[in-house]
Amino acid sequence: MELPSKRPDDMVRITTPELAQAFIDEQVAALREQVGDKNVLLALSGGVDSSVVAALLIKAVGRQLICVHVNHGLMRAGESEQVIDVFRNQMDANLVYVDATDRFLGLLEGVAEPERKRKIIGAEFIRVFEEEARKVAGDVSFLAQGTIYPDIVESDGVKAHHNVGGLPEDLQFELVEPVRLLYKDEVRVVGRELGLPESMVERQPFPGPGLGVRCLGAITRDRLEALRAADKILRDEFDAAGLAGKVWQYFVVVPDMRATGVRDGKRAYEWPAVVRAVNTVDAMTATVPELDWALLKKITDRILAEVPGICRVTYDLTPKPIGTIEWE
Repeated sequence: MELPSKRPDDMVRITTPELAQAFIDEQVAALREQVGDKNVLLALSGGVDSSVVAALLIKAVGRQLICVHVNHGLMRAGESEQVIDVFRNQMDANLVYVDATDRFLGLLEGVAEPERKRKIIGAEFIRVFEEEARKVAGDVSFLAQGTIYPDIVESDGVKAHHNVGGLPEDLQFELVEPVRLLYKDEVRVVGRELGLPESMVERQPFPGPGLGVRCLGAITRDRLEALRAADKILRDEFDAAGLAGKVWQYFVVVPDMRATGVRDGKRAYEWPAVVRAVNTVDAMTATVPELDWALLKKITDRILAEVPGICRVTYDLTPKPIGTIEWE
């Protein structure tokens, strides 16, 4: 079945709960018709697109949807736990959870070059997903993906398999892409109406390699843990200051270098943490918000007091261009 790749000119932008509900009703009917009594496989990252697709399919076909969540060890604090809680515990999803942390970190050991890191993470993700797909291949006819309209527009039809592209030829699944004609803001409205938690609906753009491209250079477990902890403090403090949803993206980067500090009267030779916050419309250009000085001080105090191994906090003032949003 050929899926449409052009949004109809008369399609109304989904901005209200009523419009979202109408879309959900329409998609549930369409999904039931497309899928019938067959099973569907979905790589569920916990990002807004894959989460909305999962919630739609659960509503339409229940446990005929097999969700596979691969934790590559590079998730932010609490994210894999939230996926399990929301989908398995609250929605009774047929969820396969794969903790592949050791596999990924083992392959990444000593690898400092950013592009090589991205390739290793991307290829291993497909490998892990393929192993899970093979376990159920005899029972599954469809592969669901969180493709959204900008993916189609940007690729001009070339990047249609951007999500789990790379599955081998012998795994033949028909595609299910229920949000392929929606823009990101519409996906969020639909997610809310489907009852997904606000923290998931408003989840910030997060690169596929996750914290792997924010733990700069060769990833070590101790520095990755420091990064995860510092990033959580930053997110908590932005939430408390009412900045969630007002600043487009904010995160911490921990470079593979050390700086001298003093802790408890002794010399500390530890890592710096770099706070990055940007506002953007299209991610092609980005500006750096002027954050409240008291907020920056509070974030700094907490990271220095609570995160072992970090002895400095800096704020990255670089706009795009010339600095990209991510450091790697």
